[in-house]
Amino acid sequence: MSALALAVRDSSTMLRRNLLHARRYPSLTLNVLLTPIVLLLLFVYVFGDVMSAGIGGGGADRSEYIAYLVPGILLMTIGATPAGSAVSVSMDMTEGIIARFRTMAIHRGSVLIGHVVGSVLQTVVSVVVVGAVAVAIGFRSTDATALEWLAAFGLLVLVAMAFTWIAVGMGLASPNAEAAGNNALPLIILPLVSSAFVPVDAMPGWFQPIAEYQPFTPAIETLRGLLLGSEIGHNGWLTIAWCLGLAALGYLWSKALFNRDPG
Repeated sequence: MSALALAVRDSSTMLRRNLLHARRYPSLTLNVLLTPIVLLLLFVYVFGDVMSAGIGGGGADRSEYIAYLVPGILLMTIGATPAGSAVSVSMDMTEGIIARFRTMAIHRGSVLIGHVVGSVLQTVVSVVVVGAVAVAIGFRSTDATALEWLAAFGLLVLVAMAFTWIAVGMGLASPNAEAAGNNALPLIILPLVSSAFVPVDAMPGWFQPIAEYQPFTPAIETLRGLLLGSEIGHNGWLTIAWCLGLAALGYLWSKALFNRDPG
């Protein structure tokens, strides 16, 4: 069997293993789903009229705020899901299964690839569920073409892959699952301090650089542009640069930690 065929076979096996783990522990997936859904409902039905009036500078129009809010909530879902990967990878490291895999005749990279692909698939499912809730409460994207919808889907997958590789590195670097969960907190917090809920221009001046110069804000603005027809500007290229840079960093970091001497 060629090296490529071996890598594909072993990665597929590890992917099935991780999906089975996700099915056996549904509470972790439900916790990831509940946070963005609760925030979506909270900001729409509790703060929606006030927020839309403040952003628009005129009368309250909840439907406009739903359109503004949903892209940010979808990216927030992506930020939360890889945190579970960090915990899962850390558990594999501390419980000894990785040491067992090292002694077996399998492709070394398949363990990490299985975690990454499994997490990305779970992220896509989570985004679809949150998106369905958004549509149910009134979100519409009538102006987006089929090509823009395809680009939006590709953007979500690219962001999910980039942050999953970072989360895998966090899991490998953590001494236990609790530490891995704590280390992954920035992936959950960063969307909260982005343009997900209000425009950057509406934030205090001292806080605007924090919201602007981070990976989630350009990704959110790009998704808004694709789905709602707003101006994308430089955000598209900036998002791609962030994703490729984070994916490369996470991959190299994870590979170095995985290949280090366990002793």
